[in-house]
Amino acid sequence: MIRVMLIDDEEDALDLLEILLGQIGNINIVGRYMNPIQAIEALANSPVDAVFLDIQMPGMKGTEAARKIRSMFPRMPIVFTTAYAEYAVEAFEIQSMDYLLKPFTIDRLQNTVVRIKQSLSEFVIQAHQSASIAPTVNCLGGFHIGLPSDENKVLTWKTKKEKELCAFLIHYAGKSVNTASIIEALWPGYDLNKAKTYLYTCLSYLRRSLGEQQIPIHIRKVDQGFVAVLDGSTVDVTEFEQLLSNTWAEAEMDERSYDKMNQMYTGEYMEACDFSWATARQLEIKATYVRVLRKWYGHFQSKGNRTLAVDSMEKLLSLAPDSEIDGRELIKLHLKMGNRNEAYRICLHLEQAVRFQLGAELEEETLRLFQQTKDMMEQAR
Repeated sequence: MIRVMLIDDEEDALDLLEILLGQIGNINIVGRYMNPIQAIEALANSPVDAVFLDIQMPGMKGTEAARKIRSMFPRMPIVFTTAYAEYAVEAFEIQSMDYLLKPFTIDRLQNTVVRIKQSLSEFVIQAHQSASIAPTVNCLGGFHIGLPSDENKVLTWKTKKEKELCAFLIHYAGKSVNTASIIEALWPGYDLNKAKTYLYTCLSYLRRSLGEQQIPIHIRKVDQGFVAVLDGSTVDVTEFEQLLSNTWAEAEMDERSYDKMNQMYTGEYMEACDFSWATARQLEIKATYVRVLRKWYGHFQSKGNRTLAVDSMEKLLSLAPDSEIDGRELIKLHLKMGNRNEAYRICLHLEQAVRFQLGAELEEETLRLFQQTKDMMEQAR
């Protein structure tokens, strides 16, 4: 069953086209519109396989509407239905599926439907081929999206704001974000009309980029805003947060989760992207990771696995280098293991982080442990 949308400013023309398509069969009319602007808005939320579009319409010409549809859905079959032959060249430039001159016969329309079916079949085959590699959205260690066609390549962005808009919508994946919130986050202080123009330009770029690379992320218009719908794509930070949550709740620790957790954490959330709206979540993820690493440290200590206890605490200090309580714990562990040089290295690490980077004084307990470590180093000479 092919799902089609009909757009024509004459109701009689819509009626006739619907009757002819009904006679051909296996076609579902999902929408009839006399206003192309309303039709384009509806397309964002309606599953449509093809569009039949008149050219001469008030408010917006069919060719202009087709360009907007093409920017949203690069592979959407568009069929022009018009009484004017002079737009054929422009229709060709837009890469329309067909150009039907009114009045057309049911046989001529049947040929068009066959072409639409062939086009859809080719698209389904390509989609199945590309689906063998599920694209991954990486938010840890930066922000990039892998290509379904080549797991070693990532999506390139036309502008920095296109990238940030995509990241912002995925930040709220599955939730509608109103236009005002998007503008406030990405274009704060801008004139509202200019900001809206920038937003819709970026949306056009983004939809085209995702469509051209067959990335199953769909940007939908919902009420007063937009939502990113991830259809088959995986988001690394979502899986990472779920793993942290599960580990924190577990009574029995599965050490395979420890390796997986550390492999997944390739860097901070949206690292080096300079997205101010991402800062709060970045800090939250890091704090949760630190808490879970402390739990792993306690687990390894209880099992007598000092090697992994050291490893977990080293990772923790790489995230929170000025944490004196954790630094002291690692120094004591190294001293118990007879690793005086390693203990002294952690002393210097803490001093660098607290005194020279924070400009603060070390706690008394830390200073006493430093002195104890130095004394042991002297005795060993």
